[in-house]
Amino acid sequence: QVQLVESGGGLVQAGGSLRLSCAASGRTFSNYAMGWFRQAPGKEREFVATISTSGAQTSYVDFVKGRFTISRDNAKNTLYLQMNNLKPEDTAVYYCAATRNLWITMARNAYAYWGQGTQVTVSS
Repeated sequence: QVQLVESGGGLVQAGGSLRLSCAASGRTFSNYAMGWFRQAPGKEREFVATISTSGAQTSYVDFVKGRFTISRDNAKNTLYLQMNNLKPEDTAVYYCAATRNLWITMARNAYAYWGQGTQVTVSS
């Protein structure tokens, strides 16, 4: 079992930046590929970014490429999402998740463990 707790959300103006953190506890964090997902009101939860166990591999959904950066610090058991040039359409609850897959994946159902989410609101 892996417990995940997100933080760092908030209210920011369009064009601003936020850094989300996800603190992991329980099983060995470095054994899990990790992902960020988001869910806007009335919409399905969608993939944002994923990172391999070592951090060497990453993948992003097209609409955040060049603006968001996923990273991890295995020594601190923490996952990050740096979000720059935020847009109102980025407003959502952001979730971190852990997968027992040995490879990175965008598939939501591949992630077995989820945090409770952190709200990001971008004003225009």
